[in-house]
Amino acid sequence: MREPVTPDPGSGKTPIEQRMVELFRAEEGKVFSGEELGNALKVSRTAVWKHVNKLRARGYGIESVPARGYRFLTAPDTLTATELSTGLRTGRIGRRIVSADETDSTNLLAFRLAEKGAEDGVVVIADSQTGGRGRLGRRWESPGGVNLYCSVILRPAMPPVRAPQLTFLSAVAVARAVESVTPLCPRIKWPNDILVNGLKIAGLLNEMSSETDTIHFVVLGIGVNLNMKKEQFPEGLRYPASSLMLESGACVNRVEFTRALLTALDTLYEDYLEHGFASARNEWLRRSMVQGRRVRVSSGDEATEGIVGGIDDDGALLLQRGDGVSERVLAGDVTILDDLHP
Repeated sequence: MREPVTPDPGSGKTPIEQRMVELFRAEEGKVFSGEELGNALKVSRTAVWKHVNKLRARGYGIESVPARGYRFLTAPDTLTATELSTGLRTGRIGRRIVSADETDSTNLLAFRLAEKGAEDGVVVIADSQTGGRGRLGRRWESPGGVNLYCSVILRPAMPPVRAPQLTFLSAVAVARAVESVTPLCPRIKWPNDILVNGLKIAGLLNEMSSETDTIHFVVLGIGVNLNMKKEQFPEGLRYPASSLMLESGACVNRVEFTRALLTALDTLYEDYLEHGFASARNEWLRRSMVQGRRVRVSSGDEATEGIVGGIDDDGALLLQRGDGVSERVLAGDVTILDDLHP
């Protein structure tokens, strides 16, 4: 059974308004009298009217039915705990959702919550970030109202050496979500980028707290460009980027996409805990844009070239170099060379 939705820090809704939305969403189409809502929320009918108006001001469509009460019509495309939990049928991921209008970084907020004991599967969502981060400390542009910025707390009972495998689960989950809500065909670029039509639409940043042989928790950071416009992308990006809206020509419902992502991640994580990494790795390879390609992997001043033969259990990229030597690459930026030299 799903836990009660926790108050949304920064969401703008009081607990009473949040509970009111839950009542409306539980029986959509029903007309609730002011007295019925007041009794359920333990407030006066005047207070009910005030909270209904506050919800309307935030974009909720709530109809006044003369002499009868209020009927819920529509919800705004806002990433709050209440909206995301409605219709979400996951077993572990998203049993508790914490949402904020703005935070420094969902990964940092999730890390702080995990250090205070937040349980396995807690999801942290923000409408915007002031300090969004990508891999290697790079900035992740995080404007409000258009994209998805979320982090998921996991507490797998396994050694830290296996933690990189979870990045590949995240990548596959994002790809599944893209396919479920758009006609697009996403591809995955090692180690943690999701591309559409050769342009980056999502990135992953996983962080961990552990000891030598024990994981305390892992934070899976996921950023997806959903409805970002061309003018919102900064100049001088390291890699060409786009959004699902720009590539598909249609606006993406952020709530629908996020539910699809959490559902996919929940399925992948449960399978991973029960059966191991093989299934997720195979799906990642099927979606990979580097598998079997000639690439250059650069890290600082060093670079290695070869044909990609897959990934190993640690998530390392397996390269067959031109001199016949096989090499495991643990980190770096990938450039596909057979696009440059047919």
